Amino acid sequence: MTSKQRVHAALERKPVDRVPIFVWFHPVTVSHLATLLEIPPSSVAEALGNDIRQTWVNNNYAMEGIVHRHEGEEHTDRWGIRWKKAGAFNQIATFPLSKATREEVLEYRFPVGHQEELLGQMSPLLRDAEEWFIGCDVSPCVFEMYFRLRGMDNVLTDMAIDPELACEMFKRCADFSIQLAGEACRRYPLDWLWTGDDVAGQDALMMSPAMWREQIKPQLQRVFDVSKSAGLWHAHHCCGALRPIIPDLIEMGLDVLNPIQCNCAEMDPLDLKREFGQHIAFMGGLDTVDVLPHGNVDDVRRSTARLLQGMTAGGGGYILAASHTIPPETPDQNIFALFAEAGVSREEIFDRAAGLRGKTPDYTY
Repeated sequence: MTSKQRVHAALERKPVDRVPIFVWFHPVTVSHLATLLEIPPSSVAEALGNDIRQTWVNNNYAMEGIVHRHEGEEHTDRWGIRWKKAGAFNQIATFPLSKATREEVLEYRFPVGHQEELLGQMSPLLRDAEEWFIGCDVSPCVFEMYFRLRGMDNVLTDMAIDPELACEMFKRCADFSIQLAGEACRRYPLDWLWTGDDVAGQDALMMSPAMWREQIKPQLQRVFDVSKSAGLWHAHHCCGALRPIIPDLIEMGLDVLNPIQCNCAEMDPLDLKREFGQHIAFMGGLDTVDVLPHGNVDDVRRSTARLLQGMTAGGGGYILAASHTIPPETPDQNIFALFAEAGVSREEIFDRAAGLRGKTPDYTY
């Protein structure tokens, strides 16, 4: 099967030759694996056996697509957000609307003039698009985008004491995602549209479910509607303990939920599969906090086997992935064990890498 056929078959609950894979790696992990495999960093995902090609066309590019090597290095993105490398990831150093008055918040303008530049990041993915499952990531879409502009405390305060302002800005955030999503659907041979909106912490949502339904859900629904109108699968990313709103996401037209952070409250992947698996597919669930970075090979193989068996029970409906990006401290043998348990051997990975040496790089995700 081609990667495209494999992912579509899994989502349609049809037989596959192996479970589809879409594992993300921290940039330092990618760089290390590229050196080990003697290939460009942009070829690592293909060498390992990932089945999905996807990139960011919204603000997630500014967070994850711009990689700094040294602590304290920074950049300011098209939205006016200043990012600084702090530890393993870029962190927001300046929220452009953190000190803004209500009037100044409403005067803010999104970088509409840079949409061509943002959408252009899809182009390198399209080589051999008939072989690969192609995704476009328009994250962050609503709450998370406003948070990056305004700061978490301010956004939650706006939701509580000035919901009119919060809802207006949520609408504008969604508008920008919708513009990017609509244009991407028109231009590119996409298989799914990917949205993201982190609204949950380790133990619960950051706001009440009722407040999410009133202020955020209507705008997120508008973004979902773009993929549904285009006849595409819809995948959605939300970290944390989002169990109370999963039925809402299903009602909205969700097809695939990611990343299933198994260390969060009420987010055991197999429990979610039993409760919601007849309605949606899942992607993720392999522990990046303890098992992958700190377990041994047997731990990784057992955890992966448990997911593969439990999450495909009843036929398909699962894409193998970790509960987030695989961190730099993850031992090589644990990474290879993950893929081996899914049917991609170390030997196959090195053979594929040999064929990719000298190849023109395509993309990063």
